[in-house]
Amino acid sequence: MLANLVKWTASKSTRSLATAAQNTALKPYPFSKTAIVHAEPYVVPPESAVQGKGLMQYLQKTLPTPEKQTMLRELFGRHSSQRIEPGSIVSTTLEHAPFQFTGVVLAIRRRGVDTSMVLRNVIQRTGVEMQLFVNSPHVKSIKVIQKPPKGRMRRAKLYYLRYAPDKMSALAGRREL
Repeated sequence: MLANLVKWTASKSTRSLATAAQNTALKPYPFSKTAIVHAEPYVVPPESAVQGKGLMQYLQKTLPTPEKQTMLRELFGRHSSQRIEPGSIVSTTLEHAPFQFTGVVLAIRRRGVDTSMVLRNVIQRTGVEMQLFVNSPHVKSIKVIQKPPKGRMRRAKLYYLRYAPDKMSALAGRREL
C-alpha cells in the first residue's frame, strides 16, 4: 500500500512545467471566481530583427550626436591620420563646469559608442587620472596638443608611467625616453 502511494506521488510530481503552465493559463484565479489569468500575447519581432540586423548597428547610428560621431571617427578611428594615440598630450573641455583637463593619454579603449580614454596629469605633486567617455554629454571638446615622440609609443597601455614620474615629465617635455 505504501509503495503504491510513493509511486502515485512520484508520477504527479514529475509532470512537466510546460503542461502545467498550459493547464493553468486560462483557469480562474484560485481566490476569486471572476478574475481570469490570460496568457501573454505573441509579439511579432521587428523586420530588422528577422533580417538579422541587430540592435548594436541601430544604436551606433542613432545614439551619438553628429559632432560626437565625427569626433569618434577622426580622433579614435584606427585608420584616421588625426587619431589620438597613447602618449599624446590631450586637452579636454567638460560641459558641467568651466573645467579643462590636460594630460597624457595612458590608454584608449575603442568600443564604438563606449570609446573611452584615460588621461593622467600631476597636479600639485599629486597624480590625477580621469577616464573620459567620448560619447558622454559632459565632454564638450577634445584637442590634441602634442603627438607622442617618435610617432608612437611601444606599448598600447602606458600604466607604467604611474610609477615613473621622470618618464612622464620627459614625455610632456617632448624629450627622448
